[in-house]
Amino acid sequence: MIDRSFLFVPGNRHERFDKACASGAHAVILDLEDAVAPPDKAAARAHIGAWLEAGGRAWLRINACDTEGHADDLALLALPGVAGVVLPKAEDAERVRGVAAHLRPGVPLMPLVESALGVWNAREVAAAADAVSRLAFGSIDFQHDTGIVGDREELLYARSRLVLASRVAGRLAPVDGVTTSLDDEVVLAADVAAARRLGFGGKLCIHPKQVATVNAGFRPPAAELEWARRVVAAARAAGDNAVRVDGKMVDKPVIERAQALLDAEGGG
Repeated sequence: MIDRSFLFVPGNRHERFDKACASGAHAVILDLEDAVAPPDKAAARAHIGAWLEAGGRAWLRINACDTEGHADDLALLALPGVAGVVLPKAEDAERVRGVAAHLRPGVPLMPLVESALGVWNAREVAAAADAVSRLAFGSIDFQHDTGIVGDREELLYARSRLVLASRVAGRLAPVDGVTTSLDDEVVLAADVAAARRLGFGGKLCIHPKQVATVNAGFRPPAAELEWARRVVAAARAAGDNAVRVDGKMVDKPVIERAQALLDAEGGG
């Protein structure tokens, strides 16, 4: 099963690290970028380093390539507790490759696409290095960069471009941006459902209370999984030829979709 929920924790709030890891989030991201004010970044880096060296394990969001502190952030990537790296302001392949060169073998890199140029170059960013596992959408920064007001149909083109770029580059389904409404589960659930329909495979979270809704929302409904089991079973019985299931003819593309759903849930 691929990771669906990515929970941000400010890097200068070390007392929250263990709590975040116990939240049920599939991945915890210790943030050295936007969540930490410039005067606090050095202390945050020290807290993160100490926690990782003591056995902690999490993703890191480092500072962007052209910012102060980026080189110091890269020094943390050699620590064994680094489970993955989020690169903000990802806009071109060269910078992605530069960060990937600092990763230990097997550590994934998730470029955060959050500008017009990043969305435009999404395919090149996704394909920049073998370490790139998937893209993430920084929707709020993208709105600021483009002047777009609204976060649903207004961002349809950008989201669809990331989904297509990910598929063309052979990456996992991208991760959608945050929902800023912390106390409205209906809004969060609607955002998750919309992202899943568009082809996203996960979502960035900014509070532990969002994790359960995100995990549930990206999990295929029980009825959909049961349909997939019927399709795969019928196809196997028919020698993987086109077959009738629930009164409908299903052929190779549908059979492959059903198998992919079961594989994603570990039930294939």
